[in-house]
Amino acid sequence: MSSEMRIGNGFDIHRLEAGIPLIIGGVQIAHDKGSAGHSDGDVVVHSIIDALLGALALGDIGMHFPPSDQSIKGIDSMVMLKKVMAMLAERRYEIINVDATIVLESPKLSRHFSDMRKRLASVLQIDEDRVSVKAKTAEKLGSIGDGDAIAAYAVCLIQQSQ
Repeated sequence: MSSEMRIGNGFDIHRLEAGIPLIIGGVQIAHDKGSAGHSDGDVVVHSIIDALLGALALGDIGMHFPPSDQSIKGIDSMVMLKKVMAMLAERRYEIINVDATIVLESPKLSRHFSDMRKRLASVLQIDEDRVSVKAKTAEKLGSIGDGDAIAAYAVCLIQQSQ
């Protein structure tokens, strides 16, 4: 008997502001600006959440974690990801792989990729070699290129457990 496979696509973008911690992929990164959001502003985790919810045809992050919900103000995005993982398990799906791309002018992130992959793999309940994290610049174009924003794209492949 074959199991059903589904793919999901996610995206997130946030303003960068001084005085806020910069958290990307569950890792705090030293920088003079951080990602402004209702939660901790982790664009990588938010894009992965959107990809997983999309694969399950359950809407998007705003439907499940609305900015109007004061109980999640400042929440660690990994907590939200754990809740989405419970939705996956409830429907008997498991993750095959996740691929995320961060778009940010600075700081350079390559030395943090290993820590991000470890943190994400742990919550996603998959091996690190199934989690890809990479970064691109915006070539100094637009609000991201000006250093005023950060974005992330993610894609995931899930499979129904047998």
